[in-house]
Amino acid sequence: MKPLLRLPAAWRRRLQLPPNDLLRNAAYRRLFTSILCSSLGGQVTMLALPLTAALLLHATPTQMGWLTTMELLPFVLFSLPAGVWLDRVRKLPVYVAGEFSLAVAVLTIPLAWALGWLSIAWLYVVGFLIGTVYTTAGSAAQIVLTQVVPRERLVEAHAKNALATSGAEVVGPGLAGALIKAVGAPMALVIDALLLLVSVGILRGVDARENRQLQVGRRFWPQLKEGLRFVAHHRLLIALAVAVGLWQMCHNAALVVQILYATRELGMSERAIGLAYVAMGGGTVLASTLGHRISERIGPGPCLTLGIGCCGLGWLLAALVPPQYGGIAAFVAMLVLFGVGAVLIFINFLALRQAVTPEPLLGRMTSIMRWLIILPAGPGALLGGWLGEHVALRATLLFSGVTALLLAGAALRHPVIRAVRSLPSQPKSEAVPPEDPAAEAMPLKA
Repeated sequence: MKPLLRLPAAWRRRLQLPPNDLLRNAAYRRLFTSILCSSLGGQVTMLALPLTAALLLHATPTQMGWLTTMELLPFVLFSLPAGVWLDRVRKLPVYVAGEFSLAVAVLTIPLAWALGWLSIAWLYVVGFLIGTVYTTAGSAAQIVLTQVVPRERLVEAHAKNALATSGAEVVGPGLAGALIKAVGAPMALVIDALLLLVSVGILRGVDARENRQLQVGRRFWPQLKEGLRFVAHHRLLIALAVAVGLWQMCHNAALVVQILYATRELGMSERAIGLAYVAMGGGTVLASTLGHRISERIGPGPCLTLGIGCCGLGWLLAALVPPQYGGIAAFVAMLVLFGVGAVLIFINFLALRQAVTPEPLLGRMTSIMRWLIILPAGPGALLGGWLGEHVALRATLLFSGVTALLLAGAALRHPVIRAVRSLPSQPKSEAVPPEDPAAEAMPLKA
């Protein structure tokens, strides 16, 4: 029986994956699909959580700042010990458990709302739980990618991961806005929980080959100091931590006031905000599609700097355009530029730090770097909330825009970042020997 619809041969060839495409790898394909599902659910939470605080609980800018800070606090408290722990355990089970824990944490919000218990304090608790999961399982997820994909293809893999996230950002905000309008912000979070559970089912089938050694008999502090010494003596890692950390400060300051600015000064509805965030998804799709090629052409270091500049330009634009004269258009442009910039930053940042790190140190390096870049984020969120409450919401966006543009200029002039024109290989000399020579490495048990 002939098929009812047969595409022309030229179209079929275009739809086929190239022979060397990463999506032909079954393990990476499952990982990609899982990221797509959890990212789609995450778009619901990204809108529903702050809207719940802003509209249902009437949170002030300072309270919104504390909500963001509670999500960041676990990174500061737990990142360093989590890195040592991750270098002692298999990463995929940690990743799977983290996705399941997120689903449970998110489900507590609609449950508390239905029972009449929902308060800003409970949102603080949930934010702290979410941050704790991201601290451990988020680091594990980044390392799982290195177990599935060859290191020389990490920029490409991170770009494809960003494309999965971008696809969710195109569809998710519009869906989230419609759901929030129909059933309310708290109940919309049920969809996120369901998608996270689907992600758990997909991840359980990923074939992650952990070709590493587990160091047995070594104490916590020597292992932590080994990781700290590795990062501290690597000029590129330090330069990246400073640049991306200061960008995080700007990002979290702006993030605190974005929803408040849209609802209270621009008068946007939940649905309109959801549609505006679709535009951000368009920016991330564009950067995810072209980011790998841009990085190859100008180099990972300059490409990361370009991303910081795009974000700064967007925040500055939203701050300078008055609400009554194209304020909504400027808000949408800000989201688009942020989507482009964030992808350019992170596909290069993640690939660079993974490329130069020996596998036995990946857990500690990942957690230490995440700890370093998150340290400025909490003060940034609190500063953004204070500026929004005591000066003006647009003053926070102005601060973020100006600071990010100055940071982009400084990063572009930095000799280490500017010099990175290709993904570096991992020199053997970068591996830091253990302080205790008697602590031998033993093969990881299955």
